[in-house]
Amino acid sequence: MRKPKDFTMKGLAERIGEIERVNIYGRVVGVRGLMVEIAGPIHAMSVGARIVIETGVGRTIPAEVVGFNGDNAVVMPFASLDGVRRGCRALVASASDKIRPAAAWLGRVLNALGEPIDGKGPLPQGSTPVPYRNSPPSAHSRQRVGQPLDLKVRALNTFLTCCRGQRLGIFAGSGVGKSVLLSMLARNADADISVIGLIGERGREVQEFLQDDLGAEGLARSVVVVATSDEPALMRRQAAYLTLAIAEFFRDEGRDVMCMMDSVTRFAMAQREIGLSTGEPPTTKGYTPTVFTELPRLLERAGPGADKGTITGIFTVLVDGDDHNEPVADAVRGILDGHIVMERAIAERGRYPAINVLKSVSRTMPKSADPAFLPDITRARQMMATYSDMEELVRLGAYRAGSNAEVDEAIRLNPVIEDFLRQAKDEVTSIGDGYRRLQQIVNTLATES
Repeated sequence: MRKPKDFTMKGLAERIGEIERVNIYGRVVGVRGLMVEIAGPIHAMSVGARIVIETGVGRTIPAEVVGFNGDNAVVMPFASLDGVRRGCRALVASASDKIRPAAAWLGRVLNALGEPIDGKGPLPQGSTPVPYRNSPPSAHSRQRVGQPLDLKVRALNTFLTCCRGQRLGIFAGSGVGKSVLLSMLARNADADISVIGLIGERGREVQEFLQDDLGAEGLARSVVVVATSDEPALMRRQAAYLTLAIAEFFRDEGRDVMCMMDSVTRFAMAQREIGLSTGEPPTTKGYTPTVFTELPRLLERAGPGADKGTITGIFTVLVDGDDHNEPVADAVRGILDGHIVMERAIAERGRYPAINVLKSVSRTMPKSADPAFLPDITRARQMMATYSDMEELVRLGAYRAGSNAEVDEAIRLNPVIEDFLRQAKDEVTSIGDGYRRLQQIVNTLATES
C-alpha cells in the first residue's frame, strides 16, 4: 500500500533539516594507539558524533567521538589510520548516527556502516531515520511474548519451546556447530524476516555461510550485516548496533523478526578493546565496566514491541575454553530468556546439533509447550536425566541390568532419544510433528515396560 503523501513530505523535511548549514572542523593533534586527539570546537563534538578525518591523499577515515582529554576530543576510527598526520582536518559530519532502512534491503549484505558489500548496487533509502543506538520500549508498555514460534529444529521445538519475542542464547565453544544451527533457524524458522549479524567472523567463512548454510532462499528473506575479525573494534561494535536497528525497523512495521547475532562475545571483546583504549580499568579477565553496561542495552532491544511486531533474538556466546561460567557467558545468561548449551563431547560423538537438553533452559517453559504433550516432554527429560546420572557406570560395565527398573528404561530409551535429537542441516520438522514423534517414543517405551 502506498504511503500517504504527508508521510513522504515529512521524510523529505527531515532530510533537509539534516543538511549541515556550515562545515565545522578541527585538526588532528595526536595519535596514540587506536585513539586520535582532535583540537578545535569541541562544543560541537558530542560523544557519539561522527567525524571524518581527511588524510590529504584522497582518503577519508570515518571516526566516532568516544571521549575528551582536556581541551581535545578523543575519537576512534572505523578504518586503519594509515596516512593520518598532525594537522589533518577532521570534519564534524553529524551529531548522531542514523540509518534509513527499507523493505528493499531484504536479500542484501551490508557492512557496519550500512553500506552494501554484495556488489548488487546501492541500497534504496527509506523515509524514516532509525538511530544505531535505540532505546528499547519501556517495560510497562511492551507486549508479553507471543505464541510459540516454530523453529523447525526438533530439540528446540519440543524441549526448549521458544515464543515470539523471546530471547535465547546459544552457548558453545568454537567448532561445535553454532553457525550451522543459526543457518537452520534462518532458513526454516516461521518468522517473517531474519536479520543476521556476523560480528567478528572469519573472512573466509562469510561466503560459505551465505551460499552453503543460508542459501538463496534464506538470503531472500534476510538482511545480513558483516564485520569480520580484522576490522577495527568500532566497526565490530557498530555492526551489532546496526543489526538491532534494522530488526527494530521491521518490528515497527508490524513484522515478526528473527534477529540472530554471531556472536555477542565478539561484541563484548570489541567493547573491551574500545574501553581499554580510552583508559577504562580492566576488571574480570580484562573486561572493562562498560562491557557489562552495554550488554543489557544491546540485548534488551530485542523482544516484543510496544504495539505490534516482535523481535525474537537468538544470540550466540562463544564460551572461552568451553567454560560456560566465564564473565560474558554469565552476564548474558542472566539477561536473556533462556539458554541453549552446545557441548563439544556431544559433537565429538557425531550427534548434531550438539545440544545438551538437560543443561538448556527456556524460561517460557512449561507454559509455551502444548499442554497435551507436556507429560511426554517431562517423562523424556526424566529418562534422559536418569541415563545421564548412570552413564559412566553403564559405560564401564559396572551397572547390572535388572538392578533398577527406571535405569533399565532409561538405557532402552537413550538410543531412540539420541536419534530424535539428531537432525541434519537440510532436515525440517514442524513443532507439531516433533511433539507427536516424541509422544510415540515415550508411549512405545511404556508399552514395552
